[in-house]
Amino acid sequence: MGKKSRQFQEQSAEELKALYHELSKEIFVMRNEKAISRKLDKPHLLKGKLKDRARVLTFLRQKSGALSL
Repeated sequence: MGKKSRQFQEQSAEELKALYHELSKEIFVMRNEKAISRKLDKPHLLKGKLKDRARVLTFLRQKSGALSL
């Protein structure tokens, strides 16, 4: 298990939900920036945030059984 996975596993369901919403907002902003300017200064960060959001969802599903965002 990776460093980020352990970090997410140790957090509570409420913390994970807050992190999910925060990541979603950041992804939204980055995608809008890309759509407007046709480029991102650091495009690798978008891919990383998408992966982190998927990890958070995985741990949320494991902890709560059912997902209710």
